[in-house]
Amino acid sequence: MSVEVLEKYFGIKPEKSLNDGRAVRYVVNNSLYTIIPVTHMEQDALIELYEMSDHMAKYGDKRVSIFVPGIDQKYLVTHKDQDFCLLHNHNFPPSRNNNIGVKLAKFHERGKALQATITEANRMGEWKSLWVKRLEQMERVWGGLLREQSDEEFDRLFIKSFPYYLGLCENAIQYLTDTELDEAPHISDRGTICNLHFNNELWKSSMEIRNPFDWVFDHPSRDLAEWVRDCYFRNRRSFQPEVSKFLQGYESIAPLSSFSWRLLYARLLFPLHYFTCVEDYYITGSQWTKKQLEERLSRYIRDSKDYEMFLGNFYYIAYVDHKQLPVLDWLRN
Repeated sequence: MSVEVLEKYFGIKPEKSLNDGRAVRYVVNNSLYTIIPVTHMEQDALIELYEMSDHMAKYGDKRVSIFVPGIDQKYLVTHKDQDFCLLHNHNFPPSRNNNIGVKLAKFHERGKALQATITEANRMGEWKSLWVKRLEQMERVWGGLLREQSDEEFDRLFIKSFPYYLGLCENAIQYLTDTELDEAPHISDRGTICNLHFNNELWKSSMEIRNPFDWVFDHPSRDLAEWVRDCYFRNRRSFQPEVSKFLQGYESIAPLSSFSWRLLYARLLFPLHYFTCVEDYYITGSQWTKKQLEERLSRYIRDSKDYEMFLGNFYYIAYVDHKQLPVLDWLRN
């Protein structure tokens, strides 16, 4: 159906297709085209993504995906009661710069110049309310399982571990609250284009495609924290040099204020890895996936002291002047 959409609504006949692990791309000469299903997206949200993509391209980001108008000059096409957008990328050779911290800083600096008003994709100042909402939802599930007395191993692990992660979550919310009270944001703390879930894999492929459907508008520390979190869990025994290189690379382009460092730390305190694991378990219908998530949750619980040590030493790992940046007393070694 994708080829039919390309030919019928965009007048594009692909030479071949390829799958880079994230999406199927259609190749025409030195161009890549990606069809995105958008049936359940609000039009205002799509317009914002278009504006962000258009801005980044105009400000010199050669890796960003650009929206392609159809034959009728509309960016949204409907085929068999389903809506689609088409994205275009030039098929550039791999970047010679391997420091992802430098790349991210340049990306953020371009994003900070965005003039369009972003509402649907805006997460600036929203962390606290989103964390509280997420925590309350999980607390209700936990309370229900307590009453049911389930025999499932995952349920048992969740019931036992939730009070600990509830405490960690409350610490993160309090740290964020204190940061907003204690620190004045700098001009460098203005919002920018960020990723929903930034990690080492997102820009790792040779094409480094930057897809606006991965984006939100938020504080730069969002991407920094999520990359660091991913790095820690990907390579727990030897993550320190990689994290230091990433943060130093970022700061070589865009130095972080005390406000930024504290937001980054608050986000690391919030146990997003735990929340995601539990939420994914209760959403999936796949028994294989459930088993994988059960094993992951077991590892998180088993290694929670290691994560505490990482949090307690984070400012040292980052080579930042930690004297003015508070660490929770119970995490101090």
